Amino acid sequence: MATTNVLLREDVDKLGVRGEIVKVKAGYARNYLLPRKLAVQATAGNVKQIEAERGALLKKEAKERSTAEGQAALMKALKLSFERKVGEHGMLYGSVTTMQIAEALKEKGYEIDRRRIILSEPIKETGDYTVAVRLHREVTVEVPVTVSGESGAQTNAHAGADTASAEAAEPTATEATASGEASSPEVAAETSSDTPQS
Repeated sequence: MATTNVLLREDVDKLGVRGEIVKVKAGYARNYLLPRKLAVQATAGNVKQIEAERGALLKKEAKERSTAEGQAALMKALKLSFERKVGEHGMLYGSVTTMQIAEALKEKGYEIDRRRIILSEPIKETGDYTVAVRLHREVTVEVPVTVSGESGAQTNAHAGADTASAEAAEPTATEATASGEASSPEVAAETSSDTPQS
């Protein structure tokens, strides 16, 4: 597999930081890093150019970190809530993903790229969670996220069991009729209207 050396112009997760020379697969460089201007080919000329830009890059880095720290301080008071349809045992129909968390943050005035939201897998159960948001490579803030059932639906396994046992205790209209009991005036009226009238 062909590889190439590239000089990173921006921080790239799991690869390196701005100004670092890294070895990557040629296709990854050609199709992802270079078109997005995240890196340049690590030629002698480019390395010299980056060295010349290093002062400006350090200032930019300091400014970005300061901005991220200020944003983190504001976001510490932030709490996100999601309401979802819930099945048995508190399992969600669908899930809460980084994209939905990014949209919720945007509604509260924080434009965060969903790739900066650290979520090992989508949230698929009701409950309270803590989601890390990386605002800068050295600045991460933890945001509390609560996922609950729609319109106060009971969401835990015990509540589901109680509901199931309550339903089992109440016979259905069909069962009651079959056992010779009318479960409601409507059922009684239907039964009497079926008999032929003289």
